[in-house]
Amino acid sequence: MGKEKIRVAFLCVENARRSQMAQGFAEVLGKGRVEAWSAGSRPASAVDPMVIEVMKEKGIDLSNREPKGLEALPSDGIDYAITMGCEETCPALVAREFVAWEIPDPKEKSLEEYRRIRDMIEGKVKTLLERVEHRT
Repeated sequence: MGKEKIRVAFLCVENARRSQMAQGFAEVLGKGRVEAWSAGSRPASAVDPMVIEVMKEKGIDLSNREPKGLEALPSDGIDYAITMGCEETCPALVAREFVAWEIPDPKEKSLEEYRRIRDMIEGKVKTLLERVEHRT
């Protein structure tokens, strides 16, 4: 074993939808190899109930999560900072690599749109984890 965990932060504006889903997938799919955080530049008051619902369909419980601000991120550096639409408001973070994911915000959209975006995020997290595994 002995490998260090990969540290990943998922960033968006409200930390109520996309970044919460990405953190949930990274924690489950990373199987203990990943330390994941999510945060927003202007955090909402709660995680979107539709996000909680569609993630439960994948067996991931986000019902105890709360949106967090960028100050909740570790200050000692992360490996990957994944942005999801907050590039203009994210501060300079200490990260080995920055990656921008173009993922639409499902806010106030249909349940099917939430599912589509959830599945898109799941695929991107899987791809990221596979890429990271080949580098370590």
